[in-house]
Amino acid sequence: MKKEVVIWGIFIVVFLAGLSACEKDPGEGGTSTITGSLFVLDYNSNGILKDSFYAPDEKVFIIYGDHEVVDDETSTNFDGKFEFDYLYKGEYTIFAYSKCDTCASGTEPVIQTIEITDRGSTYELPRLTIRD
Repeated sequence: MKKEVVIWGIFIVVFLAGLSACEKDPGEGGTSTITGSLFVLDYNSNGILKDSFYAPDEKVFIIYGDHEVVDDETSTNFDGKFEFDYLYKGEYTIFAYSKCDTCASGTEPVIQTIEITDRGSTYELPRLTIRD
């Protein structure tokens, strides 16, 4: 009888440890996708809008959860679309750099956050708009 109790106790501990291991932090390895598009407002030297278009071949970045550094990046395709695949549930920060005349670096991030709540789903961000 004692032997059976010990075996069942070990089984329950291993089972519960396995369940807690199923909870993944935000990041790669999941089955969800974030998609979006990057739009550019192109101003001339007088500050007048001369063109606007979906940005081809621009970098877009992602930060997983509460990380403080960029976790991954992708480039937009010919019509300004981008996507981050294979993500777990959790919060994500997506951003691209925009021209900034008043910033010391000359650029500033345009940021959007999103939370993935379901596995195997595609989440579409509102359009990211940057200045060129």
